Amino acid sequence: MSMKSKGGAAELSARNVLQRKWALLLCVASFCAGMFFTNRIWSMPEYIEISGTSEIERIKLNSDGCNLNPVARPSSNYSKVEVSNTQNVVKNDVKRPRKSETIESSTRRKYFMVIGINTAFSSRKRRDSVRTTWMPRANERQKLEEEKGIIIRFVIGHSSTSGGILDKAIEAEEKLHADFLRLNHVEGYLELSAKTKTYFSTAVALWDAEFYVKVDDDVHVNLATLGLTLSMHRMKPRVYVGCMKSGPVLAQKGVKYHEPEYWKFGEVGNKYFRHATGQLYAISKDLATYISINQDVLHKYANEDVSLGSWFIGLDVDHVDDRRMCCGTPPDCEWKAQAGNVCVASFDWKCSGICRSVERMKEVHLRCGEDENALWSAAL
Repeated sequence: MSMKSKGGAAELSARNVLQRKWALLLCVASFCAGMFFTNRIWSMPEYIEISGTSEIERIKLNSDGCNLNPVARPSSNYSKVEVSNTQNVVKNDVKRPRKSETIESSTRRKYFMVIGINTAFSSRKRRDSVRTTWMPRANERQKLEEEKGIIIRFVIGHSSTSGGILDKAIEAEEKLHADFLRLNHVEGYLELSAKTKTYFSTAVALWDAEFYVKVDDDVHVNLATLGLTLSMHRMKPRVYVGCMKSGPVLAQKGVKYHEPEYWKFGEVGNKYFRHATGQLYAISKDLATYISINQDVLHKYANEDVSLGSWFIGLDVDHVDDRRMCCGTPPDCEWKAQAGNVCVASFDWKCSGICRSVERMKEVHLRCGEDENALWSAAL
């Protein structure tokens, strides 16, 4: 190998060494510069804008090394903001209660019982027979509400032709007596189960009472005895009071009280579960509230009293069977009154109410009614 070749190789080797040194120095310088600028950047607080569904939230990120602590500025449209490692915002909508819903329940007037008298458009004479016997009228009814906490109303919905002649007749009667509770319900005999649900739901929304009572407009009632009877069950939160019965499930079409869903009750000839007869019964506030909350999913059977009893199956309910709530008309209720066992309600089983109640209600009241001062002196 010639000297020239050796000299060229040595020069090339020295040049390569020099280039590697400069490359190393350049890398070190770049690394230092990078660290310098990185520290400058991370030492500054940073604002990150995150888009929400309705407005832009500004979230301040406080740095401490590589740990990011998000601090969300309050926003009136957000009830809660959560920021994940990828800065995702979760918005929880909170419905603002209406003004009427913000009123504390403690501010509502407390009543002892609400009595709803089930009636129909064609029952004007029945209503008048009740008004002239056991139901206080006008100022006395107002006094009953204020002093005894007892609300009494005739309960009726509206006709299939809203605003028709039937509805106008009720409106005229209401102007005269002011003793109706109008329901958002279309009247019809086959709709009694639906009417019962609507009645309890409406009553519990309007009046905060201990008990809610349903009675038919052809039944005689002694109000003081009813009140004293229910007052015995005040300590029971879920109580269902009435004349408990268990009749046969009628599968044959065309007969009165036919049950289209008879197959749900087992073999043909089976009986219903125990339930209060429909002429008069009472339930506590908790049960009325339960009906109101669950009215959309409570099943309706053909017979109203069966429907009510079915709604309480499976619940922890005290069933109270009180035979004073289903006395017969005179002489039955009269003999019991003379013996000191005044009846709560009187009617004829064969008529599911007082037979010819318009003509006989006054007679039943005279022979079986409690003393006229009993209601005002009763310690309810």
